[in-house]
Amino acid sequence: VFPILAMKAAALAASAHDAKRSRLDGLAFLGGVLVTFLILASALLALRAAGEAVGWGFQLQSPPVTAGLALLMLGVALNLSGVFHVGAGLQGAGSGPLSRLPGGVGAFFTGALAVIVAAPCTAPFMAFALGAALLMPWPMALAVFLMLGLGLALPYVLISLSPRLLARLPRPGAWMERLKTLLAFPMYGAALWLAWVFSRQTGAEALGLLFVAGLLAAAGLWLVGAGQAERTLGRRGVIHGVAGVVVLVLAGGALTLAARAPAEPARDGTRTTGPAASAWSAQAVETARAQGRPVLVNFTADWCVTCKINERTSLTAPSVKRAMEQANAVYLVGDWTSRDDAITAELQRRGRSGVPLYLLYRPGEAEPEVLPQLLTEGVVVEALTR
Repeated sequence: VFPILAMKAAALAASAHDAKRSRLDGLAFLGGVLVTFLILASALLALRAAGEAVGWGFQLQSPPVTAGLALLMLGVALNLSGVFHVGAGLQGAGSGPLSRLPGGVGAFFTGALAVIVAAPCTAPFMAFALGAALLMPWPMALAVFLMLGLGLALPYVLISLSPRLLARLPRPGAWMERLKTLLAFPMYGAALWLAWVFSRQTGAEALGLLFVAGLLAAAGLWLVGAGQAERTLGRRGVIHGVAGVVVLVLAGGALTLAARAPAEPARDGTRTTGPAASAWSAQAVETARAQGRPVLVNFTADWCVTCKINERTSLTAPSVKRAMEQANAVYLVGDWTSRDDAITAELQRRGRSGVPLYLLYRPGEAEPEVLPQLLTEGVVVEALTR
């Protein structure tokens, strides 16, 4: 969520000494978060009521959505870098909003993006609330989702409604343009991360097409920005503007081809780091348990940042590998990066609607132990040697 909230940092600095504008910004951001939470929750509940096996984060299981968000993040980054401008044209420092959309519209849009991109990873506090919400009647479930949205937006809203906190920020000036340019880099990082997730969902061919779409989108937006600069000099800037639109249309075509490219099969079936692993299935769990072996199950997704951190810092540790070998344990990975109805059903059976989820089956015990969503090396080793 932090790269997305970076989009509002510049706007917050610009409006710090305008109490009315700050309140509007904060409330519009809150509105974007709540409306998007409500839309996603309603879609999720409706699909589940129709018999679909979906869980929280289903939007990032769609390669077209992931690809589109990657280009959107690239566009936001280019806007923050000054390549093109949205709203009141080229603005001097402090003369207008520095977000990529003007005023309340920009704040609302940022709130929506924060939910779409950042909320699917449920660790560490959302898992139980989401799992319980999906078992409630729909009015109560929607109320839970709205409270989660309120919690996401509350820090920014409180700052925007606190004149004393805003007064501590320096007065608008040239430093704000430098800040805006600096805040573009988290957005470039978010675009690269989404492109990586897209490559894991599809393959090299689709990723290459997405890179072509990104290059064309950047060129098109640069041409649009050049046309805007021409108009500030009193010229019409029609050639740059038309050329920019044409190139952006080509970028849309390349994006469509990337989204429709056939997915390549995973080479090893697990697509994750860590100890020697096999793909999760209910049959694989039962087979290992019938042999009297402990089973460690990792339900993960490439778009879940917490999952990736746990895998890099805890599940790949040498001490964890030694503990797995000493316990003769089986390591199974349930990859939920793309839609998988069997994994969704297992998550629901464990009272969860999203990842990460870590289960440890011990010989002779009917039910698995649910490990914490924020793993440490010591937690995993202790669980395996207990």
